[in-house]
Amino acid sequence: MSSAHAPVSNPFKQPKAVWAVAFACVISFMGIGLVDPILPALSSKLHATPSQVSLLFTSYLVVTAVAMLVTGWVSSRIGAKRTLIAGLVLIVVFSALAGLSGGIVGIVGFRAGWGLGNALFIATSLAVIVASSSGGFAGAIILYETALGVGIAVGPLLGGELGGISWRGPFFGVAVLMAIALAATVTLVRPTPRPARRTGVLDPIRALRHRGLLTMGLTALCYNWGFFTVLGFAPFPMGLDAHRLGYVFTGWGLLVALFSVFGAPRLQARFGIAKTLYANLVLFSADILVIALFTDNTTVLVCCVIVAGVFIGVNNTVTTQAVMTIAPVERPVASAAYGFIRFIGGGLAPFAAGKLAEGVNVHAPFYVGAASVLLGVVVLATAHRQLGEAERVQAAELAAAAPAAARREELQEEALAEDLGSAT
Repeated sequence: MSSAHAPVSNPFKQPKAVWAVAFACVISFMGIGLVDPILPALSSKLHATPSQVSLLFTSYLVVTAVAMLVTGWVSSRIGAKRTLIAGLVLIVVFSALAGLSGGIVGIVGFRAGWGLGNALFIATSLAVIVASSSGGFAGAIILYETALGVGIAVGPLLGGELGGISWRGPFFGVAVLMAIALAATVTLVRPTPRPARRTGVLDPIRALRHRGLLTMGLTALCYNWGFFTVLGFAPFPMGLDAHRLGYVFTGWGLLVALFSVFGAPRLQARFGIAKTLYANLVLFSADILVIALFTDNTTVLVCCVIVAGVFIGVNNTVTTQAVMTIAPVERPVASAAYGFIRFIGGGLAPFAAGKLAEGVNVHAPFYVGAASVLLGVVVLATAHRQLGEAERVQAAELAAAAPAAARREELQEEALAEDLGSAT
């Protein structure tokens, strides 16, 4: 079966454990977009430059990237559920401390601690969802990326409303929401068996010796440079208040969610992994280029930022599936290695964008972002053979999962019929 015509699995037919972790993921990912609408307010009220404020992203994502290297080591020793709980506890504590902070230096520092918790949660949650999924690997990835999109979509809306009251509001909002996610994880997620082999600290680095995984990671670094240039710096030239910024990034996040769950699987099913990624990255680069050309035009800037959600949604789902398929190592190790590289790009981009705007002009960060995404296409092309292999593996997994899924549906229908019969 060719992956170009492979059926798209239903990502919503999952066990309760998967839904519980996905719910926690939604709330966790709110933390990314929740602070976006208050970036200009932080710059004004704390007398900080855009590059200083962008360190909220840099400290958060760089620490997340480095911590990704030890998540497998931790989870293989204390178990996935305890690792999830530890990550959520750290997020609750450090987001609350950021809200209590009185200056930009303190907030940046507490965001670093927040990033450590984020790494423990994100890497482990993806592994738990994939391991617990009954609807197939592809469906689990789609559900994970949908949780990311929904969280990013709702985060700016809530952040804009809370930020309209006080710049501290979004930080306290994250603490409350993470506490809810923590309670859901403790009560709904069952402990998973520890792996037979404990993961070593250097395993993710060793995994990068595999050309396919390294190439996908470097492509993601280039792509994330453009992604987080838009996410972390675009709010400054827009000149909108926290409420309206919240609405803009909510529209963006909704498109991320929609194209993660609906657009990406259909595009991949029709065109395959390679063609979908090539076209998507080129179009995303073009979108950022338009932002660079019309940075002073608020209407064009807002429209292009919202449209960027389409390309981000498609790329997140297709790339994550490809990475988890292409790597010849355990999926938690592959997730950690991939996350390490891609979050480095995401962490450095907002700070570099602020410096470029201060040293050159407001257009420069977006020109660099567009060029970076285009460079990702060139890097990706060096792994064309590995992408073809990933397509064949995914097609085989879908074909193997289809009879089991059909049998589960038959059993559910039979059980429902018996229940109705006994009730009458």
